[in-house]
Amino acid sequence: MSIFNKEPFLIAEIGVNYYDIAKKMNISNMDAAKLMVKEAKDSGCGAVKFQSYKANTIASKNSPAYWDLNEEPTTSQYELFKKFDQFGSEEYHEIAKYCDSIGIMFLSTPFDFESVEYLDEFMSVYKISSSDLTNIPFIKVIARKNKPIIISTGASTTKEISEAIRAIEDEDNRDIGIMHCVLSYPTDYEDANLLMIKNLKNLYPEYDIGYSDHTKPDDEMLVLTTAYLNGAKIIEKHFTLDKTLKGNDHYHAMDPSDVKKFFKNIEFIRSINGQYDKVPLDCEGAARIQARRSIVAKRDMDVGEIIDVNDLTFKRPGSGISPSKIDLVLGREVKVRICEDDLLDFNMFK
Repeated sequence: MSIFNKEPFLIAEIGVNYYDIAKKMNISNMDAAKLMVKEAKDSGCGAVKFQSYKANTIASKNSPAYWDLNEEPTTSQYELFKKFDQFGSEEYHEIAKYCDSIGIMFLSTPFDFESVEYLDEFMSVYKISSSDLTNIPFIKVIARKNKPIIISTGASTTKEISEAIRAIEDEDNRDIGIMHCVLSYPTDYEDANLLMIKNLKNLYPEYDIGYSDHTKPDDEMLVLTTAYLNGAKIIEKHFTLDKTLKGNDHYHAMDPSDVKKFFKNIEFIRSINGQYDKVPLDCEGAARIQARRSIVAKRDMDVGEIIDVNDLTFKRPGSGISPSKIDLVLGREVKVRICEDDLLDFNMFK
């Protein structure tokens, strides 16, 4: 089973970053969202992903401050989400239609039941946040939509992951992508634990395994590249047009140039991976002859002599009789004079 027809499938998590881009560029939120979609498409991403919620459905008004205050010094999670909850069904439907018009998949993570319902009208794959991994009633509602589901596993145990997967399977849904994720912003490189991707592949071999990244983009995009090498078919990372902007999801986001670096890495990896079957390559043709050994006369031999193993040695090039065929040479009678260091040929024997 494969949810997407491209590997790796890169999802640009625009989230709510378009609010800050709109403010910076003095354009509307909708224009900023569409601009980011276009940039993601042009840089090679397979999908863009937003976040669908209202502050009063995702956090209590009495909730404590958001745990990362370095970039978002708000007094409560409710206050933070209130800043970014203006878009709803109508707006996301417009973005989805724009995505369809330029050829990139639209996704949005629902954070409430209302979002699940309206997204179903124009979204073909659901994404479940790490924060809802244990929200089994919510997961079941999404699973009943009978569409593929990608679920992130940040801050979770394997028991919790299995329970979430079972909740989806219990609704007769088997189109599942499981994303390794570390719920820390930004994730320190030493905390990325990309080997967990292989662990998930072993635990759930029947499902697509991916990686949702929260590290700061390294210069050569080696984190995402390593995730791919460890088996991540689906890769998701926050996306921005300006990594210097304040805000929770800009400083650990990739930008279009980062996306291009990542796909350049993938192109290089594919070029060096080459073919699976072990056969001599065209580029090895000359070396195959010149670097291998042939059976060579160790001394002068006259007509009529019988060839003994002590009469032979093995030297380059490999254009004569291969040492692997020595049994076809031993005991043969010499029919022409052979000089020391001559490469032997079957025409030299009776």
